[in-house]
Amino acid sequence: MKAVELRKRTEKELDTEFLELGREAFNLRMQMGSSQPVRYSRFKAIRQDIARIKTIINERQRTNTV
Repeated sequence: MKAVELRKRTEKELDTEFLELGREAFNLRMQMGSSQPVRYSRFKAIRQDIARIKTIINERQRTNTV
């Protein structure tokens, strides 16, 4: 997911996406622990998307407080 797409979303949508990505990351870790086949490339994509969402949320909070 690109940052441009994320910037168009509302706070509530970003929070929902953040929770969904967290759940997906957790499920991937559980699959890995139970020796099920896992797409390891998805881990990196999830971490990057979470970082993008956190960055956008933080930017919005900073601009609202100033």
